[in-house]
Amino acid sequence: MRDAMLARGIHAVSCDLCPSRSDRGEHLQMDIFDALSMRAWRGLIAFPPCTYLTCSAEWAYADGPYHQSVRPGTLVGADRRDARECAIRFVQRLWECGLDRVAIENPVGALSRVIGKPNQIIQPYNFGDDASKRTCLWLRGLPKLRPTGWVEPRIVNGAPRWGNQTDGGHNKLSPGDNRSRDRSVTWPGIASAMAEQWGTYAQCT
Repeated sequence: MRDAMLARGIHAVSCDLCPSRSDRGEHLQMDIFDALSMRAWRGLIAFPPCTYLTCSAEWAYADGPYHQSVRPGTLVGADRRDARECAIRFVQRLWECGLDRVAIENPVGALSRVIGKPNQIIQPYNFGDDASKRTCLWLRGLPKLRPTGWVEPRIVNGAPRWGNQTDGGHNKLSPGDNRSRDRSVTWPGIASAMAEQWGTYAQCT
């Protein structure tokens, strides 16, 4: 997202507890709320971790017994419910950060009951990327994104499938340590549309 802004001559700074995966521009490796207090920012586009916010793996919030094996390190039961509440509070703080222009991106999940229904639900295939990933946007002070390009799916047994999907509709990424990170990467077409359509707002006072 930062790189897409920079490519259009718009100053943007990224922030994460992890190092940047790109060496372009300025990256603040620190707590986002510390970063927000450092400068007079003009807006925020936030991509909070969705592990405990998405509607997937709902079975893990129950107390068990579980119908499937639980991978080591996976939170279940009360621990997972606590993690969801923590994730929700984090997003609430982002939404209430005091900035006039805020966009929060996340899959369909728990946020709708906390900060309301999303202003928009988008798909990568409406922005030139051969992929399906239903993505919600909560917006304040920013317009809905206009689609920039349609990618035709292949049809499997009458159902549409895009490049990131198996014939059964599942994501092609194999299980592994980096699966969550890789699935969370913003699709280039969406990042480009955000930069193109929201970038001028970042230049306003």
